[in-house]
Amino acid sequence: MNNLGAKLFELRKSKNLSQEEAAEKLNVTRQTVSKWETNQSMPDFDKVGPLCQLYGITPNELFLELKEKKTSPNTEFISEFEEETLRTSRKAKGIALSVVLYFLGIIWIMLSIPVMNINPVVATALFLLICGLATGIIIYVCIRYKKIKTPEETKADKLRKQISDVVAIIVTIIYLIISFKTMAWHLTWIIWVIFGLFEEILRLIFMLRSTKDEK
Repeated sequence: MNNLGAKLFELRKSKNLSQEEAAEKLNVTRQTVSKWETNQSMPDFDKVGPLCQLYGITPNELFLELKEKKTSPNTEFISEFEEETLRTSRKAKGIALSVVLYFLGIIWIMLSIPVMNINPVVATALFLLICGLATGIIIYVCIRYKKIKTPEETKADKLRKQISDVVAIIVTIIYLIISFKTMAWHLTWIIWVIFGLFEEILRLIFMLRSTKDEK
């Protein structure tokens, strides 16, 4: 069935349908159609009939292996899939590196002053440098490898941003209160590291929720 995805792609194109239009007719999400066409998942049994009806073929024709053609393969389709896979992989690596740097920053600030007796100013400066580097990497990969989003994903991102903004205001208030009461500015920066981790966890929750909706 290795060629099923490419076959579904060609059948949809032959009907001049977009992924959104095909998804609406099949009562699935656009992401589901995309996964079928990129061989990330197989159509459920109850979708075989509607697929055949939509594209005007029989189940046997749908699942027959594609015959060799004299024309060259659809390189545009292949390149788009490979590009999206590479973009996602690089973005994931960048975010993973940032999370590691945040944890290293926390470990450093917890050990440098009370354990290693390093000058608080120097320790705090290095801590801020690590956090700044981690934040810079996240911003870079999110902009550089930004995915073209569907209306559903855009709506979910808007909701996530609203939640994040509210939490950011609350964290700012907590940070200022604790900092002014304790005057431990070299330690209260940890609150922003925790907030950064919260942002990534929130992003992961919405990502998993989107994946669940696709199924």
